[in-house]
Amino acid sequence: MIAAVLFAAAQVVTAQSPAPDRQALPLSTTAAVAREPGSNLTVYLLTMGPGDQVWEMFGHNAIWIRDAEAGTDIAYHWGLFEFADSDFVPRFIQGRMRYSMGAFDMEQTVDQYRQTNRTVWAQELNLSPAQRLRLVEFVAWNNLPQNRHYDYDYYRDNCSTRVRDAIDGALGGVIEAASTRVGTGTTYRFHTSRLTQDGLGIFTGTMIGLGQPVDREISAWEEMFLPVRMKERLKEIRVGTPNGSEPLVRGETVLFQASRTLEEVAVNRGIGVYLAIAAGFVAAGILLWLLPLGAAGKTGALAVATLWSVIAGIGGTLLAFLWGFTDHIYSYRNENLFQLNPVSLIAAVLIVRLIWKRRGEAAASAAALRDARRATLVVALISVAGFVLQVVPGLDQVNSSVIALAMPLHIGAAALLHLIGRPPRDSF
Repeated sequence: MIAAVLFAAAQVVTAQSPAPDRQALPLSTTAAVAREPGSNLTVYLLTMGPGDQVWEMFGHNAIWIRDAEAGTDIAYHWGLFEFADSDFVPRFIQGRMRYSMGAFDMEQTVDQYRQTNRTVWAQELNLSPAQRLRLVEFVAWNNLPQNRHYDYDYYRDNCSTRVRDAIDGALGGVIEAASTRVGTGTTYRFHTSRLTQDGLGIFTGTMIGLGQPVDREISAWEEMFLPVRMKERLKEIRVGTPNGSEPLVRGETVLFQASRTLEEVAVNRGIGVYLAIAAGFVAAGILLWLLPLGAAGKTGALAVATLWSVIAGIGGTLLAFLWGFTDHIYSYRNENLFQLNPVSLIAAVLIVRLIWKRRGEAAASAAALRDARRATLVVALISVAGFVLQVVPGLDQVNSSVIALAMPLHIGAAALLHLIGRPPRDSF
């Protein structure tokens, strides 16, 4: 799929790839109408690589069913949603999005992905005629208007897991049995990070919005929420056939090769850029304070502290809202609340009050300074506590980038307020 949380993870039918040449592909069972029911069918897993839009970054997939008897090539996928729906925004805010499936002409589907420069792979699946027929009956039932909608989940119930479950259902649970106890050494956050890291904004927003639930290790079964990972995992699955145990994937064909680079396999974005952003804010405040700009410089320095406090306070309020009032379960138990805290809004108000009071009575200015100092100190201590508490089991959320951005700024704001002292009125 959380602002970014987005992130995130939804794939529509904006595909890309030239129409496949039916004669050129190694299609083993489509030549003639079979005698056994289902033998006229050939089933493929279609996998589409990542695209440019936020909802395309995780890739997409579909089930392609060729019916030699009917002369049809249909691609079924579960990634349909409409921004224009009247309830889309309310559902998105609540974390209760509704997606649906659809059936589309295969050639048109691949051509759409070609136009958006996204690689398309086709894997022929080694299903018995009875299993193919079972799958066709399921997708036909699922595509009925009363059945095609479902409650979308970024990781556990998305376009890819729906494809996985449909194929696994036809196989009688073979895929789940072979992968649910297989560890991957990866987490939902790891995959989200590596696939969004090229965009600083979406990456940062997603990392802020995701809480502890995405930091546990996931199984190979769960990892198939990603289409490309599912494509690779299915190559390892074996199924029973009249000839004994055979690979589930008979063969793989690239229907369109995109010119874009392959998706990242590791997270390369570190904390450096966030430390640089924090250092920039702090440096701006220091320069404004130290340069001989008089009252304007002092006011400017406090304005920088105010701006950061507003940003942190709004961010913290949103995180608290996601946890307490929505169904965005992957934003629950979010330790970023130590770094982006609603208390920062109080600090912002008190700093603005200090700026105003410094123009008036000295006693009022002293009181305003005291209150602003206390508020910024509390915020800074909460931030430092969030960093220190990471050594405690259960409080080790992967949020180093957020800490690198927020903690220096909170400490800087508190330090600024404690440097002010009580200068004469005309000096500020």
